[in-house]
Amino acid sequence: MTETHRVEYKQKLTDGLEKEVVAFLNYSIGGSVILGLDRDQIVLGLADADGDSLKIKDRLKHKISPSVLGLFDIQVLKEDGKDIIKIIVASGPEKPYFISKYGMTSRGCFLRVGTASEPMPQPMIDELFATRTRHSLSKIKSEKQDLSFSQLRIYYDEKDKTLNDQFTHNLELLSKDGSYNYNGYLLSDVNVSSFKLAVYEGRDRGQLLSAEEYGNTCIITAAKKLFDRLDVENRTHSEIDGDRVDTRLWNQEALREAVRNAFVHNDYSRESFPKFEIFSDRIEITSAGGLPEGLSQEEFFLGYSAPRNKVLMRIFRDVGLVESLGIGIPKILETYNRDCFEFTDHFLRMKFFKEVSEETVTSNNGDGGAQEELQISGLTDRQKDVYLLIMANPKITRQDLADALSINPSAVQKHIDAIKELGLIERKGGTRGAWAAIDQLD
Repeated sequence: MTETHRVEYKQKLTDGLEKEVVAFLNYSIGGSVILGLDRDQIVLGLADADGDSLKIKDRLKHKISPSVLGLFDIQVLKEDGKDIIKIIVASGPEKPYFISKYGMTSRGCFLRVGTASEPMPQPMIDELFATRTRHSLSKIKSEKQDLSFSQLRIYYDEKDKTLNDQFTHNLELLSKDGSYNYNGYLLSDVNVSSFKLAVYEGRDRGQLLSAEEYGNTCIITAAKKLFDRLDVENRTHSEIDGDRVDTRLWNQEALREAVRNAFVHNDYSRESFPKFEIFSDRIEITSAGGLPEGLSQEEFFLGYSAPRNKVLMRIFRDVGLVESLGIGIPKILETYNRDCFEFTDHFLRMKFFKEVSEETVTSNNGDGGAQEELQISGLTDRQKDVYLLIMANPKITRQDLADALSINPSAVQKHIDAIKELGLIERKGGTRGAWAAIDQLD
């Protein structure tokens, strides 16, 4: 690939890096800076790519305004046996971005024009500043200021990224006056967030079978619970024609990407939350907010990244719920076509139709494969849910079951007792052992 409006090559890390990054931040679809190649694409390599990566992160963090954390990825790659660095830059939601020491002037603001980064005219700078996002979650003050973050700390600890005493500042959970902003509120242990999952009997909303709510807690906890619950719903269809072929109702990776997208890119400034609905023939995922400003549908489908909530994007990446910038939509399109997306001025809806019928449905184990065909006709729908979760994770605790199904532990125990009475499950290794289906016991 030669240099384009979206790709800039540099032989090594130089003083001009911030200029190129600012230009891509101010561009409607972002771009990439690649270090270690010359303009003729000859691979020169970098002597200390890891060290350069740390320097780049520090420079972008401290030398560009507004904050660009969450708007770039730094990747060390191998090309012809040599190390190069790729910096993926998203289009920023708070334009104009500028080199801090020069301020919002033509010396500090740049824009990608063709294959060059050109100074931005002052009238354009003034216009962009006047229309800068007014509903940024970082600028909305949380009505509740008595917040705690024990769950957030646990998720960072699990990734060996222990939060220090300054984490609320470093993660941009504070407003300029030091009060908690709406990002902090959504990530706190207790809030009034509401992520609803509805299951309907038919193809419309006429007959509601169940309605569950995942919220009032750290948004990461809500997302994890919803992932677990949808994994139960995403059963496996088995066909035997010589060899056994197992197919899930929806492509698992595409479904998870859609859920991630809904959580990270939802417009929370309107106090609206993503909604998840399962029908007899499809699943629908609806998030508030249409396309980000300045991003076309074609650019959206091509994976150009313009995060609406850069803080949530960065934190979801930190804890392993989101991968690199711009891969979500292309990954969905590997399985489903563009017709699955519906755009309006204020909402984005994704519709994934079932890939198989449910005449033969099996439980799912941890790696997405199938256990033996379920014989669970004597169970209620809720008991089937409990059974499937146990089969997916034989070491699951009663509290984990309660959290995944949004019911209390005593109700879980009643369902477990009913399943045991039917002779479907039994513990191996005493009261703290793992569960197993009866026909799986030695």
